[in-house]
Amino acid sequence: MNLFEEYDPLKGKMFQVLKPDGTLHPGLKPPINDQETRTFYEKMVFIRLADQKGLMLQRMGRFGTYAPVWGQEACQVGSASLLQKGDWVFPAFREIGATLTMGVPLKNFLLYWMGNEMGSRAPDGVNLMPVSIPVGTHIPHAVGSAWAAKLKGEKTVSVAYFGDGATSKGDFHEAMNCAGVFRIPTIFFCQNNQFAISVPRSKQTASKTIAQKAIAYGFDGIQVDGNDLFAVMMATREAVDKARSGGGPTLIEGVTFRFGPHTTADDPTKYRTEEEIEPWKPLDPLVRLRLYLKEKGLWDETVEQRITEESQKEIDQAVKDAEAIPPPEVDEIFKYVFAEMTPPLKEQLEYLKSTL
Repeated sequence: MNLFEEYDPLKGKMFQVLKPDGTLHPGLKPPINDQETRTFYEKMVFIRLADQKGLMLQRMGRFGTYAPVWGQEACQVGSASLLQKGDWVFPAFREIGATLTMGVPLKNFLLYWMGNEMGSRAPDGVNLMPVSIPVGTHIPHAVGSAWAAKLKGEKTVSVAYFGDGATSKGDFHEAMNCAGVFRIPTIFFCQNNQFAISVPRSKQTASKTIAQKAIAYGFDGIQVDGNDLFAVMMATREAVDKARSGGGPTLIEGVTFRFGPHTTADDPTKYRTEEEIEPWKPLDPLVRLRLYLKEKGLWDETVEQRITEESQKEIDQAVKDAEAIPPPEVDEIFKYVFAEMTPPLKEQLEYLKSTL
């Protein structure tokens, strides 16, 4: 089945494999076996618990402003898991799921939000760019890296993660246009979580779907249930295979929901009601996968307790390890601007040291 033909966004069909009640749609099967599904579930539980820890650390003054991922785990884990070594990921500021799935240690992720730029450095062999705080500015960078790879004859792809609000930015449209014209192997992954800070999806765009925006730029777009791990994986796999074989870019719209605030500097009660949140609770990606695993005899309360305890222990240790790392030296503000420090920078550094 060609997903991009079957689920043409103009037809108004959203791709879904796993229903909210944990059963499969007739004629569809998961892209992974049951044991692999449980492994993915455990990863998603770990990410949610680490995300909750981030919120608590911020409230205690041990983190800077933080953007929680609560509710969007399937979008990130399902898509990032389909990438190969050499592929590039360009995150926005809510990508703890994609970051950890790519192989970045939790300690590194925590360091960044503790204000230590060493947390922006991915391990060798992990092509993950630093967090992009300005909305949408990283999307052209994803296209640029994939274009460079294409020109060099490399079979690598890039993925840019962003929210629905970013699709209102010029950076998004410029990147989409460039990718379409030059058939660049980039996957644009929009996590449509229904709110761009305080602005609802209905006021972001008049398009029936975000996925259909790809049509104007001459390539495939598909809307998937972003809370369905299986649907995300299948759509991403087809997009990755197409990009790697020279078929060009794809826009994936993962329809999901942000249960928490936009960031810890945000108060969502100012712009949405509890009644708006309630219909999304049964669609939670973890709830859905748990129901599926329970039916297979691979989940019960004992299993959940074990996963939670093991995850929490690992998270607590990562926090200790991150907080044990001393803060950067003041020299680092100046040392890494150029390959070699210029005389004016040396002068500024010496002056700053003299005032400390």
